[in-house]
Amino acid sequence: MAMRGPRLEFAVGAFLLLTLASLLVLAVASTNQRWGFGESQYPLKARFSQIGQLKAQAPVRIGGVTVGQVSDITLDPKTFESLVTLSLDDTYKDLPADTSAGIFTNGLLGESYIGLQPGGDPDVLKAGDEIAFTQPAVDLIQLVGKYMFSGGGGSKTDAPAGTTPSTEPQP
Repeated sequence: MAMRGPRLEFAVGAFLLLTLASLLVLAVASTNQRWGFGESQYPLKARFSQIGQLKAQAPVRIGGVTVGQVSDITLDPKTFESLVTLSLDDTYKDLPADTSAGIFTNGLLGESYIGLQPGGDPDVLKAGDEIAFTQPAVDLIQLVGKYMFSGGGGSKTDAPAGTTPSTEPQP
């Protein structure tokens, strides 16, 4: 009976260590972290008037493929625009100078991410450059609110903006 005790304790200890290691791997993977140290990163900046639910560590994608992540989000005190710093994998450092960036959402309530759309300019963005063409995030709650409280459909007496309804018969 005395031999069974230490073996059982060892088995329980080993099980707990494996469980904690698994939880650590899951936690790191769920926050979009990378394991490697010293990976070469390629920083770019982009300004947005509205970033919605975008957070640091959000993925940056080209054509649905993750090529980097958001490393920092700050507010420009002069223009009051959000300045987003992107860290791209060095493999994708030859993006055309007319590349555009937009903030998109996976599904209806999914995570926000930055989508890059490369252009056709022969010049390339250098490390630290700012992406000139950006598209702000779409606030779905605000859109639904506008639709719900704007009255929905129109009536026959509605006229285009800037015109007055005419009661005279049209020829």
